[in-house]
Amino acid sequence: MAAATLTSKGQITIPAEVRKDLKVDAGDRVEFVLISPGRYEFVAATSEVTELKGMFGPATKTVSIEAMNAAIAKRGAAAK
Repeated sequence: MAAATLTSKGQITIPAEVRKDLKVDAGDRVEFVLISPGRYEFVAATSEVTELKGMFGPATKTVSIEAMNAAIAKRGAAAK
C-alpha cells in the first residue's frame, strides 16, 4: 500500500507508483470524490470529455440545443 504524509501547508506528494498507475504528471488535475462520510476516492481528471460518449448506451431521443437552453432557463428561473 502506498502512503503519503500531509505537510503543515496541507500538501502531499503522491507516491511515484500511484502517479504511474493513474497516468498523471505535473500539472494534471485530480479529483477527490466523496464516497461516504469520511471516505474519498482519489481519481485522475485527465480524460477528455469525448471519452464519455456512449457511457450510458445509445440516446433514446434527441434534444435540440434550443430545448436544452429552454430547460436550463426554466430551472434557473425556478431556483430564484
